[in-house]
Amino acid sequence: MSPAPSAAPAAFIAHVASTRQYIGAWAILSVLQYFAAEAAVAMAWAGPRPYDLRTGYISDLGALHCGMFSGRDVCSPLNWLMNASFVVQGLGMLVGALLLTSGLLRVAALPGIRINRSRKEPWLAAGAVRLLTGAAGAGTVVVGLVPEDVGSPWHYWGAVTYFLAGGAALLVLGLLWLRKTGMAWFILACGVVSLAAVATGGLTGMMVPEPGTLERLMGYPVTVGMAASGLVIAQRVHRHRKERRAAAARVTAA
Repeated sequence: MSPAPSAAPAAFIAHVASTRQYIGAWAILSVLQYFAAEAAVAMAWAGPRPYDLRTGYISDLGALHCGMFSGRDVCSPLNWLMNASFVVQGLGMLVGALLLTSGLLRVAALPGIRINRSRKEPWLAAGAVRLLTGAAGAGTVVVGLVPEDVGSPWHYWGAVTYFLAGGAALLVLGLLWLRKTGMAWFILACGVVSLAAVATGGLTGMMVPEPGTLERLMGYPVTVGMAASGLVIAQRVHRHRKERRAAAARVTAA
């Protein structure tokens, strides 16, 4: 009689030291380039008045033409840099969503932790983080490819997707990483702030004294929270890779 097939193992250890994970972490961390690009483009503003972060919309920096747009006098000579930054930011998030595995996200890149296969909720949460991060990345790519003044609704929907999906991804990731890293609370706070600002913008129609500030409360926490998660993963993957190389060197020397 042939032996009965062995049951699938109830748990496994996630591989967190691969080059794939390292590249994915740095791709997420690369979203920080946005702040340098925004500062440079804002300083080059050529409108009748200096660009004001409190009242100026982010997308005004990517507008292709000088003149009136939705009641605002916009003129951004470095619009190409702002739009390129949007695309690079989105691609970084898309690459991270593709390369960072659900197993790594479940354990916050901590090596040696056994993952219980039977618990579906953490798997679903990790999968949701990847899906939402990818959606947010695709949204900001669209924002860069379709500037606000080309007359297409795709720009608006790309921005909304970035804000909503990005904030939701951070909210889920923060909850998933509780008790795995102190950074979880910061990531969770970024998600809460972003989604609260989105809700405020939706309820008020952005008719607030400082729409630029409100929009930045939607977007900045997503960028910073994503970068924080990438930093946690990159540091832990790098440390684990270094430890493995040292262990291999000791074995070779022996």
